[in-house]
Amino acid sequence: MPPTLASLVQHSALKLTVRAGADRLDTPVRWAHASELADPVPYMDGGELLLVTATNLDAANADSMRRYVRRLAGAGVAGVGFAVGVNYEDVPQALVDAAEESGLPLLEVPRRTPFLAISKAVSAAIAADQYRAVTAGFEAQRELTKAALAGDGPADLLARLAAHIDGWAALYDTSGAVLAAAPDWAARRAARLTPDVERLRDRPAPASIVVADSEDRVELQSLGTGRRARGALAVGTGAALGTAERYAVHSAVALLTLTTARSRSLQGAEQRLGAAVLRMLLAGQPDHARAVAGDLYGGLLDAPFRLLIAEAAAPAGPEPLIETMEAAAARSGEALLLVPEGERVVVLAADGGAAVAACAAYAEAQDDRAPREGGAEDSDIVVGLSAPVGPIAVSAAYKQAEQALSVARRRGRALVEHEELAAGSVLPLLADDAVRAFADGMLRALHEHDAKGRGDLVASLRAWLSRHGQWDAAAADLGVHRHTLRYRMRRVEEILGRSLDDPDVRMELWLALKATAAATPAED
Repeated sequence: MPPTLASLVQHSALKLTVRAGADRLDTPVRWAHASELADPVPYMDGGELLLVTATNLDAANADSMRRYVRRLAGAGVAGVGFAVGVNYEDVPQALVDAAEESGLPLLEVPRRTPFLAISKAVSAAIAADQYRAVTAGFEAQRELTKAALAGDGPADLLARLAAHIDGWAALYDTSGAVLAAAPDWAARRAARLTPDVERLRDRPAPASIVVADSEDRVELQSLGTGRRARGALAVGTGAALGTAERYAVHSAVALLTLTTARSRSLQGAEQRLGAAVLRMLLAGQPDHARAVAGDLYGGLLDAPFRLLIAEAAAPAGPEPLIETMEAAAARSGEALLLVPEGERVVVLAADGGAAVAACAAYAEAQDDRAPREGGAEDSDIVVGLSAPVGPIAVSAAYKQAEQALSVARRRGRALVEHEELAAGSVLPLLADDAVRAFADGMLRALHEHDAKGRGDLVASLRAWLSRHGQWDAAAADLGVHRHTLRYRMRRVEEILGRSLDDPDVRMELWLALKATAAATPAED
């Protein structure tokens, strides 16, 4: 620690005597400075031990000393050293009283102790403190480096860092989730800082912020050197970090950043291997794919999995979703086969696993954030998710995900599962703008005919089609004679120029009626 007034008083060679402020001798001394100015405050930074002989001071004047001492105390001066035997044989009582009144420590300096000796003592103590800090910092760096090279994950590194700073430390992933904390009790404290981590994540790396409350003082440091942070480190202490602690934190940031960069390189290699596995699966070669996957992806292929395709309209591409799924998979220990394809990404993830759940939560949050008037084009990300499959059905799963992705775009949703399409009705698909335009065009002539009061051709057509062409049943539904209905259907054929005997025509007309009914429910 830096020198204090107490350590100078205890210095046997200086022979200093405390005349006032004995209860504040633990005040750190940043420097020792001699000045005979009547007002040295403009030249003070704070934390100095001011050495004086009172050459230009009326040290016996109570009012003058009161003003002088108050100025020094207000400027943050650590204390005053008054040399006796030069201009005054003893420390003037007016100065002692003023120092006691302001709570400013006052030390008596004997004639045989030169100011230079005090300055040298302060300088030597500061240098020794800095040396201890640097030595401790290097020792911390060695220990942290050993922990990082051990390859056992960040837990040991965080534990050693927490011990060096006499506090706690936590590591966050890109989503703001706590990956590890030391000591164990710090995990709950660290989890409350997720909003601050998210705020830090939005700044270009490297960046840092300080969070202070009644519990402790926390520094958050981003990890990474690129445009986007790859994580964050939090350190909590009871007070501001000292020099040695600062060395330890900077070393931890550097090591965790290097570890993150190395992880990204390994991840790139894993993605290339994953791309090869995916190509084999799509080519119908599951045995070859399993052999190439080895331990890395073999476990994923042994149980049902989902194939999802995600694409993004945002400049960041699918990167945020990728990071979210990666973080979820890492926390749960799941394998995740991920193959980027430009602005989209293909992912194989365990069915019912944390990665698929994280993807669904991300999409749900995106849907809840704001309604998208223009459909999926305005969204951050669009995802199509296949049904659960095994290795032999990946090609079919890819088609399912493509179909679900297409529907997600049309419906303006962030995520659509293929199971929704397979288990639901085809009618929601008619909400597409192109389908409605086709329906409006096909039925326009009939609507125009009815609008002129010439008959209810649209309603008659709907009733006839709903009764599968049964004249009596359809006529009864309409409350008209069957001959009237026959006449109306002939008019439909004449106006449309198409035969109702053609099953394709009947199908198209029925879908057109359903599409227009969905757009204008009042017609039903």
